[in-house]
Amino acid sequence: MGSGLELCRRFYSEVVRPVVGVPHSAGLLGRGSEVLRYDDAMSTDHNCEARVVLFVDDGVEFAPDVPAQFEGRAAFVEVHTIRGYFQQQLGWDAVRRPTVSEWFTFPEHVLLMMTAGAVFHDDLGLQDVRDRLAYYPDDVWRYLMIAAWWRVHPEMNLVGRSGYVGDELGSALLGSQLAQDLMRLCFLMERRYAPYSKWFGTAFGGLSCGPSIGPLCREVLRSETWQEREKALSAVYRAVGELHNRLAITAPVELGVERMWGRPFEVVWGDFPGALSAAIQDPEVRRIADRWPVGGIEQVRDVLHRTGDRRQLLGLLDSR
Repeated sequence: MGSGLELCRRFYSEVVRPVVGVPHSAGLLGRGSEVLRYDDAMSTDHNCEARVVLFVDDGVEFAPDVPAQFEGRAAFVEVHTIRGYFQQQLGWDAVRRPTVSEWFTFPEHVLLMMTAGAVFHDDLGLQDVRDRLAYYPDDVWRYLMIAAWWRVHPEMNLVGRSGYVGDELGSALLGSQLAQDLMRLCFLMERRYAPYSKWFGTAFGGLSCGPSIGPLCREVLRSETWQEREKALSAVYRAVGELHNRLAITAPVELGVERMWGRPFEVVWGDFPGALSAAIQDPEVRRIADRWPVGGIEQVRDVLHRTGDRRQLLGLLDSR
């Protein structure tokens, strides 16, 4: 799609690097559609700059003298230390590996912004830091998949239940959310960070499973009755479940059809959370997984599932 990243690379090579006389790292990361390479012609209508994020050592006072324009666009350079930048963006000290708790509280779309884009020059180890954030450690990854499955399982039969009483709008809203949750599982299974909402569907289309599972998700959104919606969701669930089994990260999970309490709502179900939980070895992840699987910071609302845990959330809101 876009060319903003290459513009920034040229800005660094042609304008910034010649005037930087100290050891440094430089690249494009952080905010911006061009970091994710999704910018297009429409992106140029605002915040369309030739820019570079420049990193220097602690104690170096440096303000590069660069022109305010580059090829007719606004141009500027951000100057940071590596530790200061990642502390600002993630609240994390980049000289060490993240803890389990830090992994669970890093916003996923920010992790993507920190690891996407490109490094143009690297005297100071910027890429090493990005590599430490490249993706979740294995047991954190397993836990996040457990939590993602548990966002799906309790809701599957509700698509039929709400439609059964004539609430097709409510059923459609549930179906849409479930399709998104199953798509998020696909990002996890392919070990890819998901972007925020604007680029979520675009990025999903770039997954290896996107061309096959994407049309199934669209069938969910096109469904006009709860019966059609339930059938379409079952197809998505089955496809995502088969994707899990092809990964061979657990023993194969058998997919079956469940009818809760004999009600006329059929949903596909497999014990993916149980299979994933059995594989977790890290004691800190295990301690968290043995509680209700809330998931990452994006699902912090689910902390309220356990009344006792609500105090911790209140503590966050009351902190000064």
